[in-house]
Amino acid sequence: MLHISRSLTKLLGELKKLPSVGDKTALRLAFHLLKSPENLSALAESLLEVRDGVRFCSTCFGITESDPCHLCTTPRDDASICVVEEPQDILAMERCQAFKGRYHVLHGALSPLNGVTPGQLRIAELLQRLEKGLVKEVLLATNFTVEGEATALYLTRLIKPLSIKVTRLAHGIPIGSDLEYVDAATVQRAVEGRSEL
Repeated sequence: MLHISRSLTKLLGELKKLPSVGDKTALRLAFHLLKSPENLSALAESLLEVRDGVRFCSTCFGITESDPCHLCTTPRDDASICVVEEPQDILAMERCQAFKGRYHVLHGALSPLNGVTPGQLRIAELLQRLEKGLVKEVLLATNFTVEGEATALYLTRLIKPLSIKVTRLAHGIPIGSDLEYVDAATVQRAVEGRSEL
């Protein structure tokens, strides 16, 4: 049996805590880092910087180094808020450059089976923002999973009585795909969500 040092064993254990990293991947990453000590030092330094400098924005709950964040302080459309599940979803929305409003991060989705209830998400803070009366539209950009759909439905029921327009990201057949290879549920949603040309 191969003897591994205590520090390497600890590194492997920490790497395996990352999503989608098992024994083999952790070992491959650890040995890659050991081959180039400058990479190991740079990684350690950047991890400490993130730990000490990154926090959640007190307005939108996205990730930021300054509070409130850049997206909450720059001129944008105050009449619309895009609600996403996780901070990284903001990056996906910004990458497409189609949404010009504000954001709100829930930090999860409703999942009664996993014990995630409305009180554990940033729903109360969203409702506080909506009560100010500036917002005319809420775009629900939760994931197209059972939990994401349940969260969108729950939020719709809360927001509609406030006389605020509630919209949902369109979903259907991805660009570049062949219809014959798309699953039936996706085709059904695409047909139901069709728009006039």
